[in-house]
Amino acid sequence: MSLRRIMVTAVRNLHPVTLSPSPRINILYGANGSGKTSVLEAVHLLGLARSFRSTRLNPVIQYEQPACTVFGEVQLAEGGTSNLGVSRERAGEFTIRIDGQNAKSAAQLAELLPLQLINPDSFRLLEGAPKIRRQFLDWGVFHVEPRFLPAWQRLQKALRQRNSWLRHGTLDPASQAAWDRELCLASAEIDEYRRNYIKALKPVFERTLSELVELDGLTLSYYRGWDKDRELQEVLASSLLRDQQMGHTQAGPQRADLRLRLAANNAADILSRGQQKLVVCALRIAQGHLVSQARRGHCIYLVDDLPSELDDQHRRALCRLLEELRCQVFITCVDHELLREGWQTETPVALFHVEQGRITQTHDHRE
Repeated sequence: MSLRRIMVTAVRNLHPVTLSPSPRINILYGANGSGKTSVLEAVHLLGLARSFRSTRLNPVIQYEQPACTVFGEVQLAEGGTSNLGVSRERAGEFTIRIDGQNAKSAAQLAELLPLQLINPDSFRLLEGAPKIRRQFLDWGVFHVEPRFLPAWQRLQKALRQRNSWLRHGTLDPASQAAWDRELCLASAEIDEYRRNYIKALKPVFERTLSELVELDGLTLSYYRGWDKDRELQEVLASSLLRDQQMGHTQAGPQRADLRLRLAANNAADILSRGQQKLVVCALRIAQGHLVSQARRGHCIYLVDDLPSELDDQHRRALCRLLEELRCQVFITCVDHELLREGWQTETPVALFHVEQGRITQTHDHRE
């Protein structure tokens, strides 16, 4: 799928704009602070109903405006189009519209418009908390395994019940046992989906990484969130007293993690920022391949400040891999001359100049 048209109103410093992007490569260039990243943020709002730059809404909504809105016309993989709209208000309310109907959750948006973000904060996937890597993992599983979301929702409900009981002791023994059983069943299902996904991801990741950088000894492994040699029911029983003291369940898929190691070390402690960026790019591009295989559709890639921390050789290699995905890509940079070369002649490339919040489509760089 790809965005055929996008309309943005009151997002940060952007003037109201309607864009008709290329179905393949779109380069947004201009000075720092001109609004390039805000365009990517608008696409992110359309796909997930939230910003990737701020957990607070006020900075996202233009000064003195009550709300920001983004509309998009999506070309679907199976043919036809779908119209999406997201409005976020300062008071915190948000409205999601899909083909003229109110949507119940952002998951419906994510299914129609799968997004991959590569930006200067991407190294947090390696350096950050396990929660960030779980989100990365579950994004992929969600898009290739339709049974994942209901299982995840069951897990969350069971966890809320068990944690409430651990804090307040309000459940009778029969109810406690029933929720523990539900937690274990949902956990086993989620673990199976995650394992299958990692099994498919690893060879694609390794092949993609080898085209970007040589990192002999880098390994990707999955920790499910509890002892691999014990059943979760046994682990929950043995840790019950400590769980009660802590007030929450310590073992389970909510503690899962992806581990990237170089020899015997955490990869984030050894790799340079440039190498970390390439590893994260390889992970996200590998995910794109799996989504395309599973859904006959394509992710949309948002790549903020692509040239940063990468030399010319690695920039060209990354552009080539993005091009080979045959998906829609939005790339920001200060100097578009750095990205002039490296695209095949038949690949549609659109250029957009961003200046003080105004966006002007210039031309294909081959013209």
